[in-house]
Amino acid sequence: MDYLENLHDAVLNGDPKTALTITEKALDENIDPHVLINEYMIRAMDEVGARFERFEYFIPQLLMSAKAMKGAMALIRPLLVGEGVEDTTICAITGTVKGDVHDIGKNLLGALLEGGGFRVVDLGTNVSPEQFIEAVKEHKAKLVCMSALLTTTMQGMNTTIDAFRDAGIRDEVIMLVGGAPVTHHFAKDIGADGYKDNASAGVVLAKELLGIVK
Repeated sequence: MDYLENLHDAVLNGDPKTALTITEKALDENIDPHVLINEYMIRAMDEVGARFERFEYFIPQLLMSAKAMKGAMALIRPLLVGEGVEDTTICAITGTVKGDVHDIGKNLLGALLEGGGFRVVDLGTNVSPEQFIEAVKEHKAKLVCMSALLTTTMQGMNTTIDAFRDAGIRDEVIMLVGGAPVTHHFAKDIGADGYKDNASAGVVLAKELLGIVK
């Protein structure tokens, strides 16, 4: 099993082909998929995030590492679900709020969440409060991440959080907000659970709030 450390390195270095090859070999040898995820891939993505925070990695490196892990997870996830076995991976809903069609930051966050072991349901842009609520109920999500790039649309975050309260499910999910005009003060005022100014830090915050131990 010494070769499994190469899986860690493939994700860390953003090498999707090698990550896929090693994952296939490991699964053929009946190595526990949870070992591959928790001991090698997530550990690699944690290091990717740390390097980003230290300005050693930048967005292209983040995306390539996330791509490497996503490819490997495509092989692993069907085994986790199995025949009638519930997928216990934490589901995260991402979307840009109603009236806003910007998606670069949202897409980056989604890629890093997947790299961090989350099951991501991306609702796209111009997402209404009702769509967020419906998605949470359908997918039994525990995390909602909302994005906005414009000061004229960021109030949609407030509207969405209020809608979750009205629906009686606000306390069932962690709700994070982000985007260029968003601040810690704004996030606190609207009742969000947190805010970070970059995607990598957002993933770390999500894990902390959900009690996920690295």
